[in-house]
Amino acid sequence: MKIQVIHGPNLNLLGSREPKTYGTVTLAGLDKDLLAEAEKAGCELRTFQSNSEGELVTAIQKAGEWADVLIINPAAYTHTSIALRDAVSAIEIPTIEVHLSNIHAREEFRHKSFIAPVAKGQICGFGANSYRLALQAAIHLVKK
Repeated sequence: MKIQVIHGPNLNLLGSREPKTYGTVTLAGLDKDLLAEAEKAGCELRTFQSNSEGELVTAIQKAGEWADVLIINPAAYTHTSIALRDAVSAIEIPTIEVHLSNIHAREEFRHKSFIAPVAKGQICGFGANSYRLALQAAIHLVKK
């Protein structure tokens, strides 16, 4: 089982950025926990973070070449990037959209996701556990 996790813009600031909204876990801590859980499940897991839309598109395309499942938190690009949506659609592997906060309970402009229509599913609102739930879902998809 091969799983790619992609983190979008500003997620490199986790732990210090708006802890009431995003929690206190750092990106390094989140990745460490995911890697440990993936190892226990016998999965190869790679993580990637960028603040650049083009780099994220390239990472999605590369995931399509080797991964069985993509877990992506497009962050602010969720609501603005047709380029990310098209990249997810093009790779044709199951994709799970994930968010730390509940985007549907926040500002109106965050309610629309360009990724959701081309994703297998969306998990949001559970803080760092959103990623753990997405990993469990990804493992389930591959085993199916």
